[in-house]
Amino acid sequence: MDLQLTGKRAIVTGGSRGIGLAAARALAAEGCDVALVARDKSALEAARETVAAESGRRVISVSADTGDEESVRDMVRAVVAGLGGVDILVNAAARPNTGAVVGIEDFVDAEFSEQVNVKVLGYLRCIRQVVPLMRQSGWGRIINISGLAARSTGSVTGTVRNVAVSALTKNLADELGRHGINVNVVHPGVTVTEKTPEILAGRAERAGVSVAEVERRLGASVGIGRLVTAEEVATVVAFLASPVSVAINGDAIAAGGGAVGHIYY
Repeated sequence: MDLQLTGKRAIVTGGSRGIGLAAARALAAEGCDVALVARDKSALEAARETVAAESGRRVISVSADTGDEESVRDMVRAVVAGLGGVDILVNAAARPNTGAVVGIEDFVDAEFSEQVNVKVLGYLRCIRQVVPLMRQSGWGRIINISGLAARSTGSVTGTVRNVAVSALTKNLADELGRHGINVNVVHPGVTVTEKTPEILAGRAERAGVSVAEVERRLGASVGIGRLVTAEEVATVVAFLASPVSVAINGDAIAAGGGAVGHIYY
């Protein structure tokens, strides 16, 4: 299928690693020019070189902190200067969720506020800056990377921030759809990225079991019998970023390989 993405211009936040980088690579492979956005300049430049070499597309990097309004405003200006406009926004910048279960007595207000500031308000800040550009052209795609923690308990912070992203997504989809701008949210589960060994080791230590046992348990909870990779999530993102995805707007797309025993309708 031709996703009709050639020549589209995309911003990918959290683009230096993980799902963000995988999404950037997928979009560039489909013909997009891409702006990678993250805070770590060295990691960002390495990612830019990789994506540009693989795709042959125009790829720029912009260091920015999505937790800061002025930084986001400057980032979008730099992208417009570098790419000429913005057609697609993939929001993937977030503080990592280690999977640690924190009870109410150990709940830290400052950590919660920081998580929400970056993942919820940060997404909103980026959207607010690109929407005028998309309205002007009469077309756009916004994909918010959230997580399956939105559908389970165990972490107040993880659940709240992901549910909030879903609520943000649906509100904006209803507002912007008539202007040719589709907004959707993708919920990955535990996903294989370069951070996976560290996350699995942390879970194993907290549970008092081996890393292999943690992997076995996680695999048993996934319908396909294994963890999904960042590249597989990125394929979903690329489709949602394309013109051919027009029938999907304001929806939450699970990209975790299927949660065993759960029914969503």
